[in-house]
Amino acid sequence: MLLRGLLLLIFITSYVFGFAQEGVIKLNNPSFEDTPKAGKVPRGWYNCGPPAHIESPPDVQPNPQFKVGTQPKDGGSYLGMVVRDNESWESVGQRLKTPLKGGTCYNFKISLARSNTYISFSRSTGEEVNYTTGAKIRIWGGNKAYGHKEELLAETGRINNSRWMEHSLKLEPTMDYVYLTIEAYYVTPTLFAYNGNVLLDNASDIVPMPCELEEPPVVAENPKVNVKPEPKPKVEPKPDPEPIAEPTPPVVKEEPKVVETPKPKVLKELNTKTLREGQTIRIDQLYFEADKTGLTDQSIPVLDEIYNFMNDNKAVAVEVGGHTNGMPEHDFCDKLSKARAKTVVDFLVGKGISKDRLEFKGYGKRKPIASNRTKEGRKKNQRVEIKILSM
Repeated sequence: MLLRGLLLLIFITSYVFGFAQEGVIKLNNPSFEDTPKAGKVPRGWYNCGPPAHIESPPDVQPNPQFKVGTQPKDGGSYLGMVVRDNESWESVGQRLKTPLKGGTCYNFKISLARSNTYISFSRSTGEEVNYTTGAKIRIWGGNKAYGHKEELLAETGRINNSRWMEHSLKLEPTMDYVYLTIEAYYVTPTLFAYNGNVLLDNASDIVPMPCELEEPPVVAENPKVNVKPEPKPKVEPKPDPEPIAEPTPPVVKEEPKVVETPKPKVLKELNTKTLREGQTIRIDQLYFEADKTGLTDQSIPVLDEIYNFMNDNKAVAVEVGGHTNGMPEHDFCDKLSKARAKTVVDFLVGKGISKDRLEFKGYGKRKPIASNRTKEGRKKNQRVEIKILSM
């Protein structure tokens, strides 16, 4: 009996070890070893960020030039990457010795940290700044060239820890990939770029792992049949109460009416004498919670103006259009802008405006009215407009 159990343990161990070793992908220089230097990608890795004449490549750390003093997790150096307030970020990649196989699950581990100081030049301000905010890591697969990003395989949350922490990532490629890209990126969703850093060290082999099995569907039990309902207890009717004489209302002296001075309008363009079909009006003083669709109390006055205008002019139909700045990705911009436009429509419908007179649409970041290179420009692009469809 003991011998049988020992043989079974050896068999299971051999099976698991064999499964883990088959298809293992070894990275070139996984600990990013090289001489610490600014704008130098470690040997075996390639710069997949902006070209060197636009922005500097990642850095081999630790380097006193940046005041980054974190000790390596493994070996004598590690990789430092930043994200910038000018909407650029750094990434590295390499061609894999063995391709990632589509439909196979992999385990990939890497140690990550954030430096409390990372002093570097900013092209936005023209001076040195501290890239101290936490960023995250994204892993991409591709086939065309170094840095080609065809499928997002995994990503971390914000890296805020100043000590090394090992992150275990599950890669689930849907097709074969020969290039791997490791990218520093902003914590999303975010509408404004920021200066941040992330440190990388001690990457593991990419090891095949069993994919999780789907849980079986929950089947509802059959309802019981032929169950007689319990009889309800009889409730004796209560006698009608005696009528109560209504008290004589007190005499109230009327207070003199106070005539309030009308507040200046926010949307002066809402005037049927000057409006025309197809005209677009930007809704000023409309405020949402950051990266969300919830309206703040400061937005009510301008929304009431729109309601009053449409309530007084029954023939007017409008489209509410949402817009974002150029910072986030298209998918997030489209969803957020559409949801915010719908929030305005829902407000007007809730106050009594017919749905037939209202449309909403999310334009994302496709129609900027200012440059996305400055904070002022991005604030202008982050807007909601109404378009007169008919009068």
